[in-house]
Amino acid sequence: MATASMALPKTRGGSFLVEDRTYHEIFSPEDFTDEHRAIARTTEDFWNKEVAPNLEDIQHQKPGLAISILRKSAELGLTAVVLPEKFGGMEMDLTSAMIVAEGVSKDGSYSGWHGAHTGIGTLPLLMFGTEAQKEKYLPKLATAEMVAAYCLSEPQAGSDAMALKTRADLSADGTHYVLNGQKMWITNGGGADFYTIFAKVGGEKFTAFLVERAWPGVQPGNEEKKMGIKGSSTTPVFLDNVKVPVENVLGEIGRGHIIAFNILNLGRLKLGPFVVGGCKEILRISLKYAKERKAFGKSICEFGMMQHKLAEMAIRTYAAETMSYRVVGMIESHLAGWNWEQPDAAGTLLKAVEEFAAECSYIKVFASEALDYVADEGVQIHGGYGYHQDYHVERAYRDSRINRIFEGTNEINRMLATGYLLKRAQRGQLPLVEAVKKLQAELLSGPQLSSGNDGSEEAKLVANAKKIALLALGVAYQRFGNDLEKEQEVIAGITDIAMNAFAMESVLLRTEKLAAAGKGEFAQKMCAVFVREAMETVEVAARAVLGGCVEGDTLRTNMAVLRRFAKFEPANSIALRREIATHLLQLEKYAV
Repeated sequence: MATASMALPKTRGGSFLVEDRTYHEIFSPEDFTDEHRAIARTTEDFWNKEVAPNLEDIQHQKPGLAISILRKSAELGLTAVVLPEKFGGMEMDLTSAMIVAEGVSKDGSYSGWHGAHTGIGTLPLLMFGTEAQKEKYLPKLATAEMVAAYCLSEPQAGSDAMALKTRADLSADGTHYVLNGQKMWITNGGGADFYTIFAKVGGEKFTAFLVERAWPGVQPGNEEKKMGIKGSSTTPVFLDNVKVPVENVLGEIGRGHIIAFNILNLGRLKLGPFVVGGCKEILRISLKYAKERKAFGKSICEFGMMQHKLAEMAIRTYAAETMSYRVVGMIESHLAGWNWEQPDAAGTLLKAVEEFAAECSYIKVFASEALDYVADEGVQIHGGYGYHQDYHVERAYRDSRINRIFEGTNEINRMLATGYLLKRAQRGQLPLVEAVKKLQAELLSGPQLSSGNDGSEEAKLVANAKKIALLALGVAYQRFGNDLEKEQEVIAGITDIAMNAFAMESVLLRTEKLAAAGKGEFAQKMCAVFVREAMETVEVAARAVLGGCVEGDTLRTNMAVLRRFAKFEPANSIALRREIATHLLQLEKYAV
């Protein structure tokens, strides 16, 4: 089994807020092994040979085309990267799966087919299935002989998944369950042969079932008319007295939520590399266009405002990429020596992912919003042509929008992320209370509120961003106590602060790692711009949180603290962005 090239310390979810890390302690693309790089090349070759020439036909849903390409990817092992060898898989590590995800994500429609099949379509069975269930279905999923889909959402149950109405009733002879209901927004719905379907046994017990399309009563509906990802299949799935053998219950009766929510954590993590691949492709296309397009007698790439856009696209891509692989490394640190032959191997993997549920939500939110920015600016760089369907960026702009809805909306994930941290603190798994008290003692002891005079300006900003997160958490909890979870705007604001603090630290540490290796001159420039930009976001969010929690003299005192924490010397971001853009234009692609 492929493993990361470095031994990382075992950290705890959310601990970045209360502990400092060094660049030796994070994983980044610079740490890929030869095996990782080989699978990246394999994925790129597959894309160039099989997907890129067929993009237009995929967009128009040419019958059978996307599935035939998916099966060609299976011949290379790309649909079975993490599956055990005994079921036809490659049995590689989580990093390898993320590398493949990034490699197939240059187009939203094909990545929808591939991602849904290998991710939410296959993982529930892999993680929660019995040995008999895995032996029956996993080999067919590994080869894409059977295409998989995940059926959770319903017309009246989207973000509130527990409100679903689909019923499962045990037959009189106890041999099967009868499923009735309707699922909605099912990715791969029209092409799938194998569905993981969630229903309530007796109308009450939330449970997962493995269902074959060939069974009587299973009927996908018409393709939805979508804003984007038009080449993917998205349909309702109707269930009319579908007889599901009792041996096809996945997991335990009444415990389907454990499956649903754990799989979504993995989906949120995987969405990071999917988005990063899209960002890199849009940037590549925009760099090429900006060099070729002439206006006022010169290439538009020579104009400062175009260079600002190109540089900022790269900076946000760098941050999303860095966060994503850092969290992959954090999870891998809990899997040292792990393999599928160990007792409860799936449970160990799931616990490692669940440990960093908050960070997975950060990736989902940050990366999806980064792609929206990159796609929007890609259209702007193309001008009127960016609005034309003959140009890739028009499609990318429409495709990007779904990522803020996939895997739980960004609003839900903003609620979940801080909720996870608070629960961990209540269970004694994360010393947030102690950290907040320590900060309060520091504030009372005197005026020194920064990290001191040692270290870079960027390092001071990272340290202070964490302090602002603790300040906001402490003030909010003091105001609302256990009712804090009901204050959605406050919770979302705290998430934005902590998420950006995590992004800032991740970017700083990766940049320091590159510098220590004598590389990353332009990473340092991106870091200088990003950390300051992110601190501005932190300050705005913190103002809203403080204003929503306290007033009068208390508010004024806390605002004074915030201003001192958020204070920084501006960098010459204009010159830095120009230098970053010049570097990118020379290469005509994203590069660190």
